[in-house]
Amino acid sequence: EMGAALMRSSFSPNIRERRDLSCALFDANGRMIGQAAHLPVHLGATPMSVRTAIRSCEMEAGDVVLLNDPYDGGTHLPDLSLVSPVVLPGESEPRYYVANRAHHADVGGAAPGSMAPAADVHGEGLRIPPTKLVRRGEVNRELLEVLLANMRVPREREGDLLAQWSANRVGVERRSLAVASRRVQ
Repeated sequence: EMGAALMRSSFSPNIRERRDLSCALFDANGRMIGQAAHLPVHLGATPMSVRTAIRSCEMEAGDVVLLNDPYDGGTHLPDLSLVSPVVLPGESEPRYYVANRAHHADVGGAAPGSMAPAADVHGEGLRIPPTKLVRRGEVNRELLEVLLANMRVPREREGDLLAQWSANRVGVERRSLAVASRRVQ
């Protein structure tokens, strides 16, 4: 459901048509416990990104951490990952995490597409450490504006990032409902 939501709501052909994305569910320690039939290269590296996000950012309900750093679980800079905690009703700590990774058409850098031959990672575009893009359900507009100012076609990038956030919200909601329904039975 997360992947379908991301494909339906994304702006770019990379995500909507090429389906260059992946979604998964993680336990409280960042171990993958469920994945969609998406890209293996994403899914192989995403657990490290999720653990990095957990270690680097204290997350509460409604938060979303953005990262793409290839030295901390990212694949390459255009693959932006969003990690969201699943905090169950009546609890204060995340019980699960949902995450998705999607290939953006550009994240800055020397050449369009962020895939030019570069002497180092900095020539490829923005390297984003774990950073809260959303705090308690509110987009950090200042951070988003800094990111978009460094990317070509900023409206498309914004649309894709918001689509990724939407996909994570679907995952959080579904996981919370699944746990709640088991408690009732």
